[in-house]
Amino acid sequence: MVYESSKGEITMAFTGDAMISRALIPFREPRFLELRDLFHSQDVSITNGEMLFHHYEDWPAYLSQTYMRCDPRYIKDLQWLGLDIMGCANNHGTDYGENGVLTNIRYLNEAGMVHAGSGVNYADAVAPAYLDTPKGRVALVSATTSARPNSRAGEQRPDLNGRPGVNLIRWINEWTVDEEAFQALSRIASKFGWRQSVPRWMERAYGLGPEAGERAVYLHDRNLLGVGSEDPAAHFSIGDDFEQHSRPHQIDVERNIQSVAAARRMADWVVFALHSHEGGRVENQPAEHVELLAHAVIDAGADVFIGHGPHLDRGIEVYKGKPIIYSLGNFIVQNDTVERMPHDSMILYGLGHENVPADLFETRRAISRRDYPGTDPHTQSAVATVSLDGSGLKELRLHPIEFGRGLPRSQYGRPILSEGDEAKETLERFQELSRPFQTEVQIEGGTGVLRRT
Repeated sequence: MVYESSKGEITMAFTGDAMISRALIPFREPRFLELRDLFHSQDVSITNGEMLFHHYEDWPAYLSQTYMRCDPRYIKDLQWLGLDIMGCANNHGTDYGENGVLTNIRYLNEAGMVHAGSGVNYADAVAPAYLDTPKGRVALVSATTSARPNSRAGEQRPDLNGRPGVNLIRWINEWTVDEEAFQALSRIASKFGWRQSVPRWMERAYGLGPEAGERAVYLHDRNLLGVGSEDPAAHFSIGDDFEQHSRPHQIDVERNIQSVAAARRMADWVVFALHSHEGGRVENQPAEHVELLAHAVIDAGADVFIGHGPHLDRGIEVYKGKPIIYSLGNFIVQNDTVERMPHDSMILYGLGHENVPADLFETRRAISRRDYPGTDPHTQSAVATVSLDGSGLKELRLHPIEFGRGLPRSQYGRPILSEGDEAKETLERFQELSRPFQTEVQIEGGTGVLRRT
């Protein structure tokens, strides 16, 4: 007898950031229910959970603009919508400290939601999560490059417990400057006594070998480059022009590659999800260290790389026959209806004990508006469906979604399928963002299509 999974074909759906704080089940607009049907038509659907599920049992830990929280009862709403696996590695994963990580995991486990990216220690956070489907076993490795250094889960040792946290992949900026600027930096560093040599651990972590002569300077001073940062440092070298480059922490990359390679031997299909805010030369381009990481995990055996984090869409690349979606923007945008906010956040916006969360959200929105030509890209995105076989990508489709732009806070943020000009704007944006990767997205019947050639 031939198992269905032995056919070597699968369909998957992917979303951007699910910032859920309200119910989904009560609603019945046709375009919302069509979106639900889309998820249920796939063999597996994967999202990024950028909310912590809890009843405020734990306490706010680190300063954040929004301490993300959702009532655990709404996990079932995500499952009703058709979502099967959740990535938990993101910059809000430790908003409620180490206990909050564990509480979130407990509620996800109780609801039967498969999840990856956070854990009781580093080995747990970096490990793949698995889901069996009729088309084969699916593995998810979830990571983030955007989080506080102390969000990173701690390694377990024989003689000491690890630390709950998320799977954080660290990275470093390298700055190329001209001769005049380099000499000025060297003089400043010398006068203030800042470290200029590359520490040995940095050489191993980032592949920064000793430079010839005095052609590079590594500035390290907590007062200049970030009090409390794990690596308050910048690496400068001389070039013909001013450039910025970034590279990932090699040790972190190696551990994630190990997880991908292990998943490749334990599952039929492997997905690597990355939460990343960092942009390239412009905000809607991926950072260099993200591109390097995407290629590395595909080389290690991942079938799909899916990105999210900047709340903006980014381009699509096909690398060695495998799809890399650098970012799907928002999916559920309900971070303005979180029920409670700590006083630390109130103070950020000049608010006091007499104020309530609605005051904070209104103040924040008033001072953080961005001017975009045409439609604000934060209010549009897409759900991606991917069809794979043993040779890699067969077809990728982009299904445009919108979130009710202009509606009151109590209604805004729930996704529905777009149509008309709204859908056209989203798909044309993906076309433009994907061209630098030599990827041509065709528009067919209100969806974007990319097929294997």
